[in-house]
Amino acid sequence: MAREQRHLSVASSVIYAQLLICVAVLLLAATAAIAQSPSKPYRIGWLGSTPLAPSADSGVKDFDQGLRDLKYVDGKNVVIVYRSADGNLEKLGDLSADLVRQRVDVIVTSGVPAAFAAKRSTSSIPIVATEFSLDPVQTRLVESLRQPGGNVTGLAVIGEELWPKRLGLLKEIVPRAVRLVVLWNPTNPGNASCLQEISIAAPAMGMRPIPLEVSDAKGLDAALAKVSVDTADAIAICWDSVTLTLARTIGDFALKQRLPTVTPLREYVDAGALISYGASLAAHRRRAAYYVDRILKGSSAGSLPVERPTNFEMVVNIKTAQVLGVTLPAPMVMLADDSIR
Repeated sequence: MAREQRHLSVASSVIYAQLLICVAVLLLAATAAIAQSPSKPYRIGWLGSTPLAPSADSGVKDFDQGLRDLKYVDGKNVVIVYRSADGNLEKLGDLSADLVRQRVDVIVTSGVPAAFAAKRSTSSIPIVATEFSLDPVQTRLVESLRQPGGNVTGLAVIGEELWPKRLGLLKEIVPRAVRLVVLWNPTNPGNASCLQEISIAAPAMGMRPIPLEVSDAKGLDAALAKVSVDTADAIAICWDSVTLTLARTIGDFALKQRLPTVTPLREYVDAGALISYGASLAAHRRRAAYYVDRILKGSSAGSLPVERPTNFEMVVNIKTAQVLGVTLPAPMVMLADDSIR
């Protein structure tokens, strides 16, 4: 009888020990789950210049898609706090300061002015700069591309050095083009570099640049009032949130005046411009989500190398060419990454 009681006691001890082990495993699993899942959604600040509502902003849509590809869903495990300057770049400083007060976990900026505004507002919150068209090292946004240092990293769309290529494509289509209207925004630091590159490249190709300032919709109206087939042979557009927002207006005007337009981005071609050559903004914005993911998982912004585009796309608008009465060279159409028909 005593032996049986000892066996029962041992069996009970074994069962009790196994139960303790199971409880410990469950507690560890629960603790790990809590550690991996934040108690509240991450807050991502989006700072842009475009006057479009977030729901209609293609930049926001592309970035949101990049987040979804990485299993982040706005309103569930992340909350995106949108702030837009509505085309008024002077508002960016206050908007950036507001995001800091909102205690966001990371700030994503769209464009050169927004990146500088965010950097001036905080030295602690990580910043992912997108659509940055200047050299981030020369402008002191970061210390170096490989080791940015500080709290800023991101993606630089440095494409101003491509203007000789763009103007060369324009000359192939319209060999007699001489008077080149350049639409640029003097309030955007990136556009000064654009104008400088065009001013250097155009004369070498027998073209004379005619700069016209466009800082808002009224400025565009005033600039276009000076343009006609009697004063211009073609139009070049410096990429900017203002001209991008007004791309359809520019495209319609160019078609009406029968003026070919060359640009850095396909978005202008979608709106009626003749040809573009440059990086893909859509791919660029989706890639920004990768940086946000790395930062939310513990990487410091200063340790994430700044990326530059390695692939460039050429897009032509065949419908526009037909309206303008110009012929796109067959090799150009064949080599184009996309064509609007």
